[in-house]
Amino acid sequence: MAKLDPMPKDRNGHLIPGAQTALRNVPPGIPRPEYVGKSAPRPFTGSDVYSPEAVERIRRAGRIAADAIALVGENVRPGITTDELDEIGHRYLVENNAYPSTLGYRGFSKSLCSSVNEVVCHGIPDNTVLEDGDIVNIDITAFVDGVHGDSNRTFVAGEPTEDVRLLVERTEESLRRGIKAVAPGRQVNVIGRAIESYAKRFGYGVIRDFTGHGVGEAFHSGLIIPHYDSAPQYDTVMEVGMVFTIEPMLTLGTHEWDMWEDNWTVTTKDKSMTAQFEHTLVVTERGADILTLPSTGMAA
Repeated sequence: MAKLDPMPKDRNGHLIPGAQTALRNVPPGIPRPEYVGKSAPRPFTGSDVYSPEAVERIRRAGRIAADAIALVGENVRPGITTDELDEIGHRYLVENNAYPSTLGYRGFSKSLCSSVNEVVCHGIPDNTVLEDGDIVNIDITAFVDGVHGDSNRTFVAGEPTEDVRLLVERTEESLRRGIKAVAPGRQVNVIGRAIESYAKRFGYGVIRDFTGHGVGEAFHSGLIIPHYDSAPQYDTVMEVGMVFTIEPMLTLGTHEWDMWEDNWTVTTKDKSMTAQFEHTLVVTERGADILTLPSTGMAA
């Protein structure tokens, strides 16, 4: 069997933009978010605190997103392209009458984000072929019944190096610790404190400029959830019924980053490997209730 071309990469083995396929079709009967067909969403003027009924709608959207991620993850393997993964996720969403929230958001052209190796976030699916040892973050948001549910997970293609395997495991653990810090009456910056205090044990970089966010009626409401310590400016007090994401991004090197000319793809400045995990959750009287668990009930 002929060896698959691992391009697009540069002479140093670092990713470069690949070729994209045409926009995927969404059946006309599936409701679109208001921003589709526009350059940007309208400003959000609602609240990040939701009624129990609205929370259940977000949970339904979140479960569809989580199930789509799980299905895509089952197909992560050496030899598959990120565009093929996008097609799998897209098909699952539309078959479940959900709109892929990223498709058409501020010009984003695909139904999920696929961030490979040194790509921190917002990678655009294309003809990049996954190789043995690569990692890929799959970020999917589903829009159903007027609300968004947002989640992501990092998967491994083949056998990773030991330091990369540990990075992935520990990034998921950092998400768990961030979720455990959630409680009504606390400022949101305690979440970042919990995440970075764990990550710095291992010398990992913690991305600062891309954060968790309010989500629900808006894809991004304006509420910011930091993942790093020393963020006193983010002093919003958590309330029962508040909905937002936590999505730490840890690296084997620097927290500094570059952006490709597509104005989406973010990579570590030193090209070190990076992993991310994300859940949408609601603040409860006892802490947090995760709204993006898959149908199997498997927790992060």
